[in-house]
Formats: sequence, structure tokens, C-alpha cells
Amino acid sequence: MIALQVDDMSCNHCVGAITRAVKEVDADADVRIDLDTHRVEIEPRRGSAEALLAAIRDAGYTPLQIA
Repeated sequence: MIALQVDDMSCNHCVGAITRAVKEVDADADVRIDLDTHRVEIEPRRGSAEALLAAIRDAGYTPLQIA
């Protein structure tokens, strides 16, 4: 699992944009997002962590990988 902190995610539109960005890289990824804590958890099926982080950055967000 890839755990991320995305502090500049502030609304449900952001949640949708991040989910779409991840799914464009890995359509079968399991994406769990907690808007209140700004935490994104991704269980990738095909996409690498680097590709997923790049997709989220390209969507306009600043993901920080956490342990």
C-alpha cells in the first residue's frame, strides 16, 4: 500500500480529481481517501509508486509519501 499526505486536497472535487488521476495510471487500483485528514491510501495493481505520485502532481496536488 502507498500512503500519502495531500494537504492541498480541500474538497470533494479534489477527491474526485485525485481518484481519476490514479485510475488513469492504474484502473484497478484501490483508492481510499480521507478528506478530513488529507490522507490518500492506494493499493496499486499495476502502477508504480512513482507513476502514481506523478499523476497526482500532474493533477495539481502535492502528495507526500508517508510510512
